[in-house]
Amino acid sequence: MIVVDIQEFLMRFSLVSLVLYFIRRLRKTLRMAIVSPPTPSPSPSSPPSPSSLPWLGRWLLLEKEKPFSKLEKSKKPRINDPTNEYFLKNDSTISDKDQNVDGLISGGMMMETPAFSGINEEARRSTNSRKRPAKLMVPSFVPSLDFGEVGKKFEKTEFEIEGRNYSVACRKGRREVMEDGQGAMLDILGDPNQAFFVVIDGHGGKAAAEFVAENLGKNIVKELERFEKKEGKYIEVAIREGYSFTDQEFLNLGQNGGACVASALLKDEELHVANVGDCRAVLSRNGGVAVRLTNDHRLTKEDERARVENAGGFVYCHNGIWRVNGSLAVSRAFGDNYLKEWIISEPDVVKLPLTSDCEFLIMASDGLWDKVSDQEAVDVVAKEKSSILACKKLVDISARRGNLDDITVMIINLQSFVGNN
Repeated sequence: MIVVDIQEFLMRFSLVSLVLYFIRRLRKTLRMAIVSPPTPSPSPSSPPSPSSLPWLGRWLLLEKEKPFSKLEKSKKPRINDPTNEYFLKNDSTISDKDQNVDGLISGGMMMETPAFSGINEEARRSTNSRKRPAKLMVPSFVPSLDFGEVGKKFEKTEFEIEGRNYSVACRKGRREVMEDGQGAMLDILGDPNQAFFVVIDGHGGKAAAEFVAENLGKNIVKELERFEKKEGKYIEVAIREGYSFTDQEFLNLGQNGGACVASALLKDEELHVANVGDCRAVLSRNGGVAVRLTNDHRLTKEDERARVENAGGFVYCHNGIWRVNGSLAVSRAFGDNYLKEWIISEPDVVKLPLTSDCEFLIMASDGLWDKVSDQEAVDVVAKEKSSILACKKLVDISARRGNLDDITVMIINLQSFVGNN
């Protein structure tokens, strides 16, 4: 009896549950029908919408969609961002099954919407057509634009000159503009035994070097003509006056920059060497003995440092280099108007007779002498067959040893100016 009662109870409970379930579904369907707005009558060609179906059909449709919604929840969300680098790399691996559920909403959730999947398809096509633009190459030199000295013309990296009784080789360093210069005047006043040579190392641009190369020799010759009838050291006076006048002319132009200079005047079987700054002149005599004829006007010398300080200049050493007012490493030069109170253009002048043991003279900018000693330079020239090859070899040696400055080397054959010749 107890078993029969239990079975009867369970059967009654199942029937009650089923009735309650149908009642809940009916109430829900009626509530949806009341709340939903009226829909326009569908066209004959369009399929019926879910709201136009009878309540039992809508209930069956909802029951049918439940497995798909469960499956959708079980999938992990995947963000399909057309701008995402990972998406761009792996777009070809997306299957057709994934394409009809691709969508992107805030928070990274997936949404199954036919219209939205169409937008993704359009974004994917536009992404595939987009490509990274080519790099914009900005040229370091534009001839059509005038940006000071650099934009005016292409600079030669190196050149050589082989003249009568002299040779020159030049090579541009790391700077945009070649700041070295050189010049020669032969047959002064119609005399083949009179000549003037100069090597120039500019700084702060090439304006000073170009001006000195064009005007220093002319100004010295003018002073020679003016002082020639006087006795005594008129040649030395003419050289000093020529240096001073050339410097003043350049300062009057109001241009920036300056220049170190070494010059040689051959006249009346005498050699007159003058310099300001660290350009150097080295004589070879007595079978290849190097004799330095100039003084490097640098602040490492106590007398030059004392002269600048006594004139009110400030001198200090930074990274092993002494500088005037923290700027210039030489104590004498042409130009440099902003430092002219301390940077003078007064040259050191040396005179010696031209004799048969005077072989050749090497004049060069510090681009050579910072890497090559006086004696080594003389040895290189003595071994070469021609002076132009010797100039080029000295330039190559300095460059191979790491010189980054402009290099100018001039070799003068002194034997051509000895009286017997």
